[in-house]
Amino acid sequence: ANWKPRALPPATLLTGRYARVERLDAARHGADLAAVFVGGDPETWAYLPYGPFADRAAYLAWLEPAAAKPDPMFHAIIDAATGKALVVASLMRIDQANGVIEVGHIHFSPPLKRTPAATEAIFLLMRRTFDELGYRRLEWKCNALNEASRRAALRLGFAYEGTFRQAAIVKGRNRDTAWFSMLDGEWPARKAAFEAWLAPENFDEAGAQRVGLGSTVADGSVGT
Repeated sequence: ANWKPRALPPATLLTGRYARVERLDAARHGADLAAVFVGGDPETWAYLPYGPFADRAAYLAWLEPAAAKPDPMFHAIIDAATGKALVVASLMRIDQANGVIEVGHIHFSPPLKRTPAATEAIFLLMRRTFDELGYRRLEWKCNALNEASRRAALRLGFAYEGTFRQAAIVKGRNRDTAWFSMLDGEWPARKAAFEAWLAPENFDEAGAQRVGLGSTVADGSVGT
């Protein structure tokens, strides 16, 4: 009742304890991102529709127009400890009329994989989607063969909805697309679980988590 279309995501900074999320800017973030993404393991590009890139110039030639697009709205994720941009992620397929948005084009560099900063960055985008903008639905989609992305979606509290078979052809290969979602009514419990997991007391002196986030974030609790 009384539903109104939602606003577009703003370009304003999102700040957490371990990470910052900034609207992607090729001039500010390009050098950091090229340093971690160019010349690395080409398998990190396997499920993205672009890349790998032969050199920094080729990467920046892709990055500059990508940063200017309104949808996908690309973001750089900054590691608070180093001040370096180490991840690219986007809010995309923005459906203001129906209150639906997708988080995608997620590309974590090795230094930020499996870190509190990586999890917090996605949490900050979730919080913008639901708390700040009032969207009804957040989607996560991936190649059905991408087991790491499927595990990440479940760990972060997204619900698996099914697989669209032969949904696309990407880099000359068939892509079946696995769909996951999170709804506004599910968000409060998931938010509480994220906040508990991200609390400083959940990490020991070496930075290791005491309690894992796990798939139990789906019911609002924190579990291993």
